[in-house]
Amino acid sequence: MTVMPSGTTPAAGPFARAISAEVRATLARQNMTVKDLAAACGLSQGYLGKRLRDEAPLNANDFESICKVLGREVVQFVQAALEAAGYES
Repeated sequence: MTVMPSGTTPAAGPFARAISAEVRATLARQNMTVKDLAAACGLSQGYLGKRLRDEAPLNANDFESICKVLGREVVQFVQAALEAAGYES
């Protein structure tokens, strides 16, 4: 059976919440605002804010852009997010 998209964005799951938490922590450490990050990534502040409030998950393209702007490697960023969220390695 094929499931068709409903047109709504799913809520962020545990992994997406761990990533958004690490993005928020990195923003705080770098004294950067969501508005600044959104502008640097070419995203709207509302779109990014919704994802950082865990109302929707980040997509892979947005996450890659965020990592570049924040000066973090994707793998290292994911590892830090998983560790901070208490995921076992």
